Amino acid sequence: MSRTHMLAFSGLLAVAAACSNTAKGVEKDAEKAGDQAAAATDRAADATASATEDAKTSVDAAMETADVKTALLADTRLKATGINVDTNKEAKTVTLNGTVPSDSDRVLAVEIAKSKAPDYRVVNNLTIRK
Repeated sequence: MSRTHMLAFSGLLAVAAACSNTAKGVEKDAEKAGDQAAAATDRAADATASATEDAKTSVDAAMETADVKTALLADTRLKATGINVDTNKEAKTVTLNGTVPSDSDRVLAVEIAKSKAPDYRVVNNLTIRK
């Protein structure tokens, strides 16, 4: 074999080896990218589940607040327009803020709140304003 053929053949072998290494590198890169995509998908799924749970908790708290406020407004024995109801689902707490005309209204508001949210602790921050 001539020297030129030898050099050409050596060059082809080098190119073939380089292509083989490149193919292996591409394969490893693709594998790594796949692993990273799977990890990102898992993180996104976890974030979505967490956001869904947070939204559910917020909706549940809003429903509890609405139930208590509706019951306060519906009770004809009580003037409840000055009462603000806040609910914390995680702490299982209903907080009554605002004003009522008498101490008996203050007590009645707590009783109504407890009856509508029996699994909750009721915090009475109501003040009397005549």
